[in-house]
Amino acid sequence: MLADWEQTPFHRAYYRLLEAFAEGRIRRMMVSVPPQHGKSLGASVLLPAYLLGRNPELRIAVASYSFALAGRFAQQLQRLMSEEPYRAVFPATRLKGSGPRSDSERTARRTAQEFDCVGFSGGLKAVGRTGSLTGNRVDVLIADDLYKDALEANSPLVRDRVWEWYNAVARTRLHDSSRELVVCTRWHEEDLIGRLRHTERVVEPAAWSQIESLPPDVWVAVSFPALKNGPPSEVDPRREGEALWPARHSAGWLLQRRQADPVLFEALYQGNPVVREGLLYGDFETYTALPKGVLHRANYTDTADKGRDRLCSICYVAGDDGLFYLTDLLYTDEAMEETESAVAAMLARNGTTTAHIESNNGGRGFGRAVERRLQETGVQGCTLRLFHQSGNKESRILTHASTVVRKIRMPQDWRIRWPVFATDVIGFRRVFRANAHDDGPDALTGIVETELSARGGRIRVGGFTKR
Repeated sequence: MLADWEQTPFHRAYYRLLEAFAEGRIRRMMVSVPPQHGKSLGASVLLPAYLLGRNPELRIAVASYSFALAGRFAQQLQRLMSEEPYRAVFPATRLKGSGPRSDSERTARRTAQEFDCVGFSGGLKAVGRTGSLTGNRVDVLIADDLYKDALEANSPLVRDRVWEWYNAVARTRLHDSSRELVVCTRWHEEDLIGRLRHTERVVEPAAWSQIESLPPDVWVAVSFPALKNGPPSEVDPRREGEALWPARHSAGWLLQRRQADPVLFEALYQGNPVVREGLLYGDFETYTALPKGVLHRANYTDTADKGRDRLCSICYVAGDDGLFYLTDLLYTDEAMEETESAVAAMLARNGTTTAHIESNNGGRGFGRAVERRLQETGVQGCTLRLFHQSGNKESRILTHASTVVRKIRMPQDWRIRWPVFATDVIGFRRVFRANAHDDGPDALTGIVETELSARGGRIRVGGFTKR
């Protein structure tokens, strides 16, 4: 059954985590993995086989959204444990009907959903999320995809039932030495992982040393996004934008999925669910051709002023219809020293006449460097205006959100051209602290503030000191 299994860097990291769990170095773990990446094979088949091979006295419960699916995991597990290679490695662990008959074998249970290890008190029981565990001690609880799909996960009733089953049924069978593993594809921010993260102590390891000597009540939380976001780490050494399993799901294929529905993609593939009802913008109107009447070509740049901030530099056309058409942008977390030439080149190729650059926290030096680059390449006719933004970012973004949606137009293929920017903007939430990045919305807000202030519109640009 493992003939076509491929060992990628992701799988090696995933199985290293499962091994640490099997050895007891991790007692409680939650892992978010995209669909079709082998999470269930590892968590619900190979892990229980390894656990029972090491200790046939363990009682394991595997739970999933349906009794039938959990039963399929149990049947795969039994086939694996009945094969000769497994029995050669773990000769003491065997199932009823897989060896010489004995008195202990006659009393051992073995059905499609439940079995005992012959001669020991350990074994496994597979249950659906509403199934009973009454009378069963559980040493290891494995909860694998307790929601079938988005329809279930978006139902408050289903989410509450899962939470109630987990606390009233599953957890009541645990004891002080029990271990818990929750592995799933994320569908909703209030799914089981989401609720546990709100109510329990959680550690998100970036280095392998962080999982050593953890208190037993701490959860280890690991997310493997389909497309890497953020810097490389020991646990996930991929570079920004690299696919998790490129031979199976390439970056190009994943970007197509992101284009179709950025919010769903962010939840399903990136492990970052966002409730649509809490989104600030929704979607934007698009254009296929620029207006005939162009007032000017401008740029707004929000420099990265904190460690996790992204530089967001947007070129746009102001039309005589009162709308602003985005034409190009740079959205990156690279250091400002590395993006000076890229911004200068973008200003040049877009024929930008005025560039507004925030001078907060290093922005003034960045703006002057961009100006120098333009001069060195012989570009003329672009005026740089450096200003200090003293307005409260959250207040500005929330106040002008409706104006941004009404006035901004995106290229028809903007989700493909700028996928990270599109995800951060479309998925931006009204609850400000829930957002990882606000740089895109900040720059879009800056565009409408600047343009409407210049035209005598009702929006004032508070706190600008222009050069």
